[in-house]
Amino acid sequence: MAFSFLPREDEYFLYFTQMTSKIQEAAKILTEMVNDDNGDRMLYIKRIKEVEHACDDLMHQITTKLNKSFITPFDREDIYTLAVALDDICDYIDAGARAMVMYDIQQSNAHIRQLAEVIHNQSWQVHGAVSMLNKPNGINTYFVEIHRLENEADDVYFRAIAELFQRSTDALEVIKYKELYEILESATDLCEGAANIIESIVLKHN
Repeated sequence: MAFSFLPREDEYFLYFTQMTSKIQEAAKILTEMVNDDNGDRMLYIKRIKEVEHACDDLMHQITTKLNKSFITPFDREDIYTLAVALDDICDYIDAGARAMVMYDIQQSNAHIRQLAEVIHNQSWQVHGAVSMLNKPNGINTYFVEIHRLENEADDVYFRAIAELFQRSTDALEVIKYKELYEILESATDLCEGAANIIESIVLKHN
């Protein structure tokens, strides 16, 4: 019986696409949550937390595999950096959902819904880019759209902050909404950061 002592390189690509699928799932639940002001927020948080835990498990599997692999499809540091970046996106989606409950934000406004929608749209683009990582012809289309969406999120964030300080006279409300806006906008930044890592990997190996 023959044994292969070399790891299957495509397993890393599979792990990455599984992670981005989890990001898509978490982002979808977040959009459902912010569009359902009468729903059970704790139920949504529980669903997102389960997805976030699954993403953590995939991160752990990648780390374990890296420690055992002799050959990797690209630099070990890049594999680890990308895995961390993807895991961070899921963490911030979870943080955004939890912030709504922690700060007792009962009603979502247009800015919250728009930021959640951008995250959801970016999750599809990040998944598409990761899915093409091993055969990157045409992958730039995803990078362009991820950057465009991040710019859109910046515009929403600045409008939200401006409106908050112009219209609100309740200091506590300003603090709560400002924190939530920052968490959601940071999630869009992390999607762009993951795209930059993927683009760097592609440039180094093609």
